[in-house]
Amino acid sequence: MVRRVNSCPSSTVTVVVIAFNDAGLVGEAVSSALAQGPVVSEVVAVNDASTDGTGRVLDALAAVHPRLKVVHRAENSGGCGTPRNDGMAAATAPYVMFLDSDDVLPPGAADALVAAAERHAAPVAVGACVRRELPRGRDLPWVPGLYTPGEVIEQPTDRPELVRDTLCVNKLYDRYFLDKHAIRFPDGRFVYEDFVFTARVLAAAPRIAVVGDLVYVWHVRRTAARVSISLDRADVGNWHARVEAHHEAARILGEAAPALGRACKVKFLEYDLPIYLRELDPDPRYRAAWWTLTRHGLDCLSEGDIAAAAAHGRWIVRLLRASDAPPADMDRLTRFASAPPCLLPPYATGADGAAVWSEELPVELDGLAAMPLAELPVAVEVERAGRAAVRIRVHDLYGRLAAAGPDTARLSFLPRHGGEPALGHPVALAAAPGGGGWVAELPLRVGGLAVTGRRRGLRGMQAWDVRVEVRCADGSAVHTAVRPFGDLLGRRVLPSSRYGVLLAQPYRTAAGSLALRLAPGAQGALALVRNRLDRTRAGCRSG
Repeated sequence: MVRRVNSCPSSTVTVVVIAFNDAGLVGEAVSSALAQGPVVSEVVAVNDASTDGTGRVLDALAAVHPRLKVVHRAENSGGCGTPRNDGMAAATAPYVMFLDSDDVLPPGAADALVAAAERHAAPVAVGACVRRELPRGRDLPWVPGLYTPGEVIEQPTDRPELVRDTLCVNKLYDRYFLDKHAIRFPDGRFVYEDFVFTARVLAAAPRIAVVGDLVYVWHVRRTAARVSISLDRADVGNWHARVEAHHEAARILGEAAPALGRACKVKFLEYDLPIYLRELDPDPRYRAAWWTLTRHGLDCLSEGDIAAAAAHGRWIVRLLRASDAPPADMDRLTRFASAPPCLLPPYATGADGAAVWSEELPVELDGLAAMPLAELPVAVEVERAGRAAVRIRVHDLYGRLAAAGPDTARLSFLPRHGGEPALGHPVALAAAPGGGGWVAELPLRVGGLAVTGRRRGLRGMQAWDVRVEVRCADGSAVHTAVRPFGDLLGRRVLPSSRYGVLLAQPYRTAAGSLALRLAPGAQGALALVRNRLDRTRAGCRSG
């Protein structure tokens, strides 16, 4: 491996910004790069033949900022790889970073990464990234727990799970290292080009320095007229592109180090596949096309690759391989792919008594008997039980839950913007009529929940994911999502002595789980209405 140690501690960075038809946002991105200070010697903005005035915005900024260079492409490349390669070709600083036109670099990001790279003679430095849901501002950490701030990873084979971080934008790269190993992005219309670029970087075995600083803010605009590639899943072609990019990444990594190649395939089974499966379009034609494409995409997996995945990933891939067409209980499979997973009844057993998926598809659920209780895909259903309560049914799972002795259950509300859960009161569970599970009526006091949200600083509309905690006599516990049914869903207007009026809207998430929107007072009600209008517009644009 080639490493270069810069002799000067004040080495500088080129930030490459790529833009296509993003005139309204690219200025903020470029400004965040220039605001990094002297450590950024230049910003190279590549205009990928925009038609909306993006080029004019960039030229106007360059006229007042000498550190900004603008590269205008004559023809649109069809992807993100080519403009990033153009930016690297124009770069002159020892280090390079990448920035998309609708995202921002937080203050101090470049300084922190350069300092770590030089301190540890590391060709690559990485920091924290958050996905910021707009307009609410909810931050979700990217690959939480993957890195330890301050650590130095001597080579990727020491940490094969690094393949789970496929972003190119939360990192700093030594240009000498990239050039020496001829590392570039795929050109042209290649979707998920960062999968391949990151694989090429890891295959070159760099030392990697980790900083704890936030170095990248990835803006997620789900209601935008043109959503990002990772959110554009309405066409099966998006999944096809992801599968192909994954295949190429796994090939590159496998040729460099078999452990990295296998880790890449396991990541696909545990992460990529469930994401698309849980949000699968209900159209039968789409599902048939998706099923065929996915089965073909799994041909590259060996039994060793499958065995290395966690139980839920193993079961999904074996189910996919067991049938040429989507099964009759396809909706049950999409719910199982949820996070956390949920396996709805019926629960079948094979001739030898082992747990299997169904009588029609007797795929063994291997490892279920030894799975920790907290990881079991327990199914909980919920329905209305009066104005201030819900009735839950907790299904047993091949006798595993019964063996632990379910004792009490309580609701848990997770704020969708992040933070600690708000907990309800525990209630004793009773055996369900007819057996096979347990039932309880749990209090659901939305007024008290709204007060809790206000005390935590939530203003306007509040959004909560609803969970259930089941505690057992042996001291173990299960925390899982709940599946709404009956007349639970639907907006309700409640009188409130504190707010005057409280709007409560239980709804089903894309993964099929129960969530709750609360709008306390007039301000909250307006926020809920605006949220509904934004979602309606987004649906019209994507329809």
